[in-house]
Amino acid sequence: MARFFAIWRIDPSAPWPTDPSKLLEMEEMMWASIDGLMKKGEIEEFGAFPDGYSGYIISKGETVDVYRNVSMFHPYICFDIHEIISLEKQKEVLRAIRKAQIAAMKK
Repeated sequence: MARFFAIWRIDPSAPWPTDPSKLLEMEEMMWASIDGLMKKGEIEEFGAFPDGYSGYIISKGETVDVYRNVSMFHPYICFDIHEIISLEKQKEVLRAIRKAQIAAMKK
């Protein structure tokens, strides 16, 4: 199962409610969706940055799961999503590449 790091940003050009009570209602729905994804284990961590307009998510699942989850928040929230490769996997891959390069140079 893959892990992902995403940076989220509020899209100020989205059709946000201007009535504070409607805005709170929308935010409550978004928070409930995030809580649900956390309970399902699809979001491991969710946080906001001090700017008040962006934050981060650490999640796990298949790429299609991430696509489905972030699509729930469009057009209000935009995401930059990156798959995470662990240090152990990075070392494994790079060692294999370097050993293949060394072997090729010996031929």
